[in-house]
Amino acid sequence: MRVIDVLTSVIKKSGTFNLDAQVAPFCILWPDKDRQWEAAIPRLQNEIPELLVLGDYAPDKKIGPAIWLRCVIANKASGAKHSENTVPVIYLPGVSRQDLRAVESCPDNLKPLAELQYRGVIWSQESSRDWTIMAFAVSKSGGLGLDVAKDSGTKNAMLLALNRFIDEDIKPLTGKHLDSDFFNSLITGGDHIRDMLKWLDNEELFKKERNDNEWKAFVELCKSQLGFNPDKEGLLSGAAKLASQQGAWASVWERYLEAPAKYAGIPKTLRKCLMPQPDLYSNEQTHGGWPQWNEEQENLLNKELKSLGDLPAHKARAKIEELKNTHIKRLGLVWAELGLSPMAKALEHIAVIAEITSNSLTAGNAEDLASIYLTSGWKADDAVIKALASVDKPDDIKAVRTAIRSIYMPWAEDAARYLQSIVEKHGYPGGNISTSKTVKFEINECMLFVDGLRLDVARNLAEKIINRGYKVNEKPVWAALPSVTATGKPAVSPVRDKISGQEQNDDFDPCVSKTGHSLKGGYHFDSLMVKDGWEILERTSTGQNKEKAWCESGNIDNEGHARGSKMAKHLESIINEIVDRIEQLLNNGWKSVKVVTDHGWLFLPGGLPKIELPVSLVENKWGRCASIKAGATTKEKQYPWFWNPQVYFALADGISCFHKNEEYAHGGLSLQECLVLELTITQGASSQSLFSTKITEVSWKNLRCTVVIEGSFEGTKLDIRVSPGDPATSIVAKIKPFQDDGTTSVVVEDADFEGKKACILILDEKGSALTQAETIIGGGKK
Repeated sequence: MRVIDVLTSVIKKSGTFNLDAQVAPFCILWPDKDRQWEAAIPRLQNEIPELLVLGDYAPDKKIGPAIWLRCVIANKASGAKHSENTVPVIYLPGVSRQDLRAVESCPDNLKPLAELQYRGVIWSQESSRDWTIMAFAVSKSGGLGLDVAKDSGTKNAMLLALNRFIDEDIKPLTGKHLDSDFFNSLITGGDHIRDMLKWLDNEELFKKERNDNEWKAFVELCKSQLGFNPDKEGLLSGAAKLASQQGAWASVWERYLEAPAKYAGIPKTLRKCLMPQPDLYSNEQTHGGWPQWNEEQENLLNKELKSLGDLPAHKARAKIEELKNTHIKRLGLVWAELGLSPMAKALEHIAVIAEITSNSLTAGNAEDLASIYLTSGWKADDAVIKALASVDKPDDIKAVRTAIRSIYMPWAEDAARYLQSIVEKHGYPGGNISTSKTVKFEINECMLFVDGLRLDVARNLAEKIINRGYKVNEKPVWAALPSVTATGKPAVSPVRDKISGQEQNDDFDPCVSKTGHSLKGGYHFDSLMVKDGWEILERTSTGQNKEKAWCESGNIDNEGHARGSKMAKHLESIINEIVDRIEQLLNNGWKSVKVVTDHGWLFLPGGLPKIELPVSLVENKWGRCASIKAGATTKEKQYPWFWNPQVYFALADGISCFHKNEEYAHGGLSLQECLVLELTITQGASSQSLFSTKITEVSWKNLRCTVVIEGSFEGTKLDIRVSPGDPATSIVAKIKPFQDDGTTSVVVEDADFEGKKACILILDEKGSALTQAETIIGGGKK
C-alpha cells in the first residue's frame, strides 16, 4: 500500500458517521496554514474526486472562492456536482483551524466557510492540531507511524519530495530510519552518484532538465554524501575531486569506470582543471584520474619511440622493454578504454615485435624455419599490423613506424636472406607443378579462395571462426613461385592438373593445357572449373547442389596494393567479412568450407628497401619479381617458375623491392610471402559446446548483478534487458565479457528499475542469445 492510499483513506474516514445517531457531515475541512500539502493536491484530486480547493476561481481545477465552494457542496453550482453518497473535502491552503474558530475576526474571503466547522468535520490530529507532513508521517494514531528524523534538513527535504513520497510503498519504509538523504534521493531519483557524473558531464543540460526542488535535493545529497557543495564550490572543483578518487569520491570514480563513454564530457571538464603538479613519483595511481597526465605520458612515449631510429636493433629492443614497464600499465586506465592512449596501445604490440624478433630465423633447414615461424614468428607480422592499427594521428604513425622499422626490418631481412640461401642450395620446399601436392577436396565441401591471406591473418581468421563455435583444421602450405596471384591461384584450384605453363611467358600466367588459352582475366579459369563440374558462386550465393563449389571472398591483396600501411585499419573488417561468408555457407548446407590462398606479402610501414633493376633488362617487372629479357644478364638471383621449371624469373634479394616506397609487396621469396595456411572449417564439437552454456549462479548486491556460467564461455558476454529479444531495452551500464573463470558482473544504472522483472542474457560473440533467465533487479523473489 502506498502513502497516498493511506492518506486518502484517513481523509475520507474523517467524514464517517453513525447513521442511527448522527447526521451526515456537510463537508470535511482540511486546514493547512503553512501550505505544506498544496503541491500534492492535484494528485490527491485524482484519488478523491470530491476534493475542492479554496482559491481563485478555476472551476475546471475544482478551485474557487468560499461562496462558490458553498454552492458546490450544496450541489447548486452548474458543472460541479458531487454524489449524495460522498462527503465533499475542502482544502484550505494558508488557513489554520484557529482562523476558522475566530469567526468574527477571520478574513472576509473565509467567513462563508467558517460556520461549516459546526456542520462538518475538520481533518486534524487527535490533539486538534492541523496535520503537517511530518506529523502524518510519524503519528501512530491516524498517520503512518514511520521513523523520521526531526531535524530541519529532513523537514525541508520532506516538503520538497512530497509528490515522490506519496507514491512510496509503506511496507519497505516500516522500521527504516528516514532522514534528509532519503527524501532528497526521492527527488533526484535515488542515485546521487549517477547525478554527479551527469552534472560533471554536462552542467548546462543537467540543470535544464531539473526544477528548483530537484536541484536543491541534489545539492543536499552532495553535501551529505560527498562533502561537496555544487552551489558554492562549482563544477571544476567537483571534477578535481573526481580525479583525486579520494574518500567518498572513490565510489563516484568507480561508477564512472563502469560506463565512461556515457559521460563523454567528463574528460573535457577535467582538462579545464589545474592538475596537481607531477613529480618523479607520479604514476597511474597518483595521476591516473587526469587525462592531462595521460596525454603527457603519450607525448613522452611518442618521442621515445621516434628516438629508436638512431639505435641498433638490440638496443632498440632493450629500450622498448623499459618503455613497456613504464607505459603498459596505462592500458588499465579509463583513458585507454576511451581511445585516449593510442601510443600505449601501439607499444603493447611493439613489445611483442621486440620479443619475437629477438630470436632470429637464421638456423636450420626450411622445415625448421617453417616450424619456428608457425609457432611464434608469425606473431611479429601480426603485431606490426596491430601496432599501426592502434594510431590515427600522423605524428603517432610516424613514431610507431620508426619503432617498427628499428626492430622488425633487420629481423625480416635476415630471415628472408637465410631462406633464399637455403632455396639456392636445396631448392624451393614448395616444389613445382610436378612435385608439389595438389589440394585435396571432399564432396559437399565448398572451396573459398581469399586473395592474399597471409599466415598471421589466417590465424586471426581461424580464431574468430572458432569463437563462433566452429572447428578449424590448419595445414601449412608453401605457395607457388613467384608468389603472385597469376601463378598461385590456379595452383590451389581443384583443376590445376588441367593447367600448364608455356615457355614464352612474361606475366607468370599459366594456361589451359588443352587449348593454350591464358587464364588471365579469369574467363577461361571459370570455364575450366564449370566444365569440371564445379559451381562458381557469386558473392552471396550458397549454391544449388551442395556437392562441390568454388567461391571468393575478402580481396586482401587489392586492399594492400591500394592502401599500403593504411590497410592495417581495414584488415579487421575484411576478416569479419570472410568469417560471415564462411558461416553463411556452413549454415546453408555445406558440410565443410576449405579456405585456400595464393600468397602472402611483405608489409613494412615507411616502405621496403628499394633495389635497382634497370628497365632495359626486363620484359616485365613487379614489386618483388621480374621476367628477364632473353640474353640479358643480371646479378639478381633467378628461380624456376612453378608452372614450367624451364622458365626462370628474378626475385629481389632479402625483403627488397624493385619499386620505390612500396609498403606492401609480394612475389618474392620470404616466409611472409610463401608460407601460408589452408583452413578447413566444419560444424564441430566446439560449436555444440557453446550452446551448452548454463547459468549456475545469479547474485545481486544493490544494483550490481554477478553471474556465473559453466560450459564453454569463450567470447560470451552478459546483458540484462527488459525485453530479451530487443537489444535496445538493455538496462546495464555496459555489457561485460565473461572472465576465464566463467564469472562477470554488470551494473543497472537506473535505480527506478529496482524490484522490477528483467531478463539475464548470455550472448555469444555476435550478440545472439545462448541462454537466458528471469531475474528481479536488485534481488528478491519473483
